[in-house]
Amino acid sequence: MAAAEHKIQCVNRFIELANTMAKEGKSREMVSSGLMTAGAVYATYVVTGNDGALRESGVDKITNLFKKELAQVQQAKVQQAKREGKEIPDDSR
Repeated sequence: MAAAEHKIQCVNRFIELANTMAKEGKSREMVSSGLMTAGAVYATYVVTGNDGALRESGVDKITNLFKKELAQVQQAKVQQAKREGKEIPDDSR
């Protein structure tokens, strides 16, 4: 299986978990915040191990990676909306 397929499987598992938490009564905002914090903790672990911490340059690198991922997701959502003939609001919430 290609790396992209593995990534999609991981993403889908996280989304399933997030949806389960929401069904259990957690707010979407709380679930989103929890996922971001978990992502920050795990990204730090991947780079530094259990006992390390990122310096400002490391935080900047991880932040830029997240920004790129977020932009890719938004671009895909816009393209899907256009294919489906849906309007995309100009404002961001």
